Amino acid sequence: MIGELIAGLRTGDDRPAIVTGRRSTASRGDLADLVTGYAAALHAEGLAAGDTVGFAVRPGPRSLAMMLAAYHLGLRVAVLDPTAGPDVLLARLRLAAPRLVLADAAAQAVAGWAAPLARRARLALPDFAELAPTRTIGRRLPGSAPILAPTTGPRPPGYDGDGDAVIVFTSGTTSSPRAVVHTRASITAGMRVVHDLVRPGPGRPVIGGTFFVLVPSLAGEAPVALPARRPAALARQLSTLNPQATYLTPPQLRTALAAGARFTGRVYSGSAPVSATLLERVRTAGADQAWGVYALTEVFPAAVVEATAKSTFTGDGDLVGDLLPGVRARIGDDGQVQLAGPNAADRYLGSSPAEWITTGDIGRLDAGRLVLGGRAKDMILRGAENIYPGLYEPALHVPGVELAVIVGVPAGDGDERVVAIVQPAPGAVPAQVRAALREPLRRMGSARPDAVLLADVPLAGRSRKPDRAAAARLAAQA
Repeated sequence: MIGELIAGLRTGDDRPAIVTGRRSTASRGDLADLVTGYAAALHAEGLAAGDTVGFAVRPGPRSLAMMLAAYHLGLRVAVLDPTAGPDVLLARLRLAAPRLVLADAAAQAVAGWAAPLARRARLALPDFAELAPTRTIGRRLPGSAPILAPTTGPRPPGYDGDGDAVIVFTSGTTSSPRAVVHTRASITAGMRVVHDLVRPGPGRPVIGGTFFVLVPSLAGEAPVALPARRPAALARQLSTLNPQATYLTPPQLRTALAAGARFTGRVYSGSAPVSATLLERVRTAGADQAWGVYALTEVFPAAVVEATAKSTFTGDGDLVGDLLPGVRARIGDDGQVQLAGPNAADRYLGSSPAEWITTGDIGRLDAGRLVLGGRAKDMILRGAENIYPGLYEPALHVPGVELAVIVGVPAGDGDERVVAIVQPAPGAVPAQVRAALREPLRRMGSARPDAVLLADVPLAGRSRKPDRAAAARLAAQA
């Protein structure tokens, strides 16, 4: 699909490719010229199929064009996360061993003159030049590396084989970083699954900020829009663009709803747990359909569930839905979900390829549908009982509750207290929330929390998932 998109981009095509508000910031012809120019520039740098480039460029037309150009040449892109900290990033760069680092001026400023300001926003980057030559993408600021500008001339011949396409670092330590490696075949398979799920068509925009959303949408000849960062601006964007489909993370959905957003078309949400209550709120706010997407860095996407199916599910755990075409699932001896399929990652960097991916999620198959019981590492030990929070957290999402997690707090002798942190929705009355929680808490039986704390659930990471370590610290202080 990526190759087909690149081949289908034509100079002079004035149809919008990337839009903001009612304006086009890049046409399909502009994108074609950028892809050709960046491919030629990378080729002139001496890069060839199989070489690795580090990538720290904010989303936008240039970022997308550079990713497409790298794919065209058969390069491997190592995605760099500025929130990881300089020591971790240096370790990741050493492991990935890029021949060239591509960074915008903002990323380089975080590593240089703007570092004191950036640290206040919990951003820190190393000096990329310590490990590899660096080039600036886009406008250059004082102190930035030389610009890698698109060059004129014909597009270099494309690479037509398989091989590594992208490295995404997920966890690990400075001494042992952990990275997921996708091949050209696996990311293409994943994007075909997304295309068939979202069904983008020409004309109306698709709102979404990930490569896995942008490429299938553009391949369907739909213009794309990166989600506005501020909730009020996102609400205006949704109203102005009238998108046929929207992909937002649960935190983005919650803040947009709080800002009075109205939705159109089909709405998809993932990258963090998606509650039935949230999906129903999205439908009430105008969406034709609302879907929860279960995906991992290793398998994107894996399963989907529509709002009605999720709302009417009465079993224990979190129904994440039907496996998508080609995805296979099994339950390991330790209760963890294992996934395989054409869109599964090839391996972890430095390890051998493996057919099955162990997700770290406890789960089961219910009439072919996947039901999760929480992360294996989040298990709470109280008395002689193992409690998996994911089995019980969905029941806490009653009306008036925006988000809820269950955490363990050390209670001595290796035992733990069980605490539920429940975040009321804006405007909810605390007494009414507690009253609504009585019945689901009663039905938890021996897993019932020792205490319920009404407070904002801490979030962390790029996808703003619940930060369970921070939640446990909050529960311990309460």
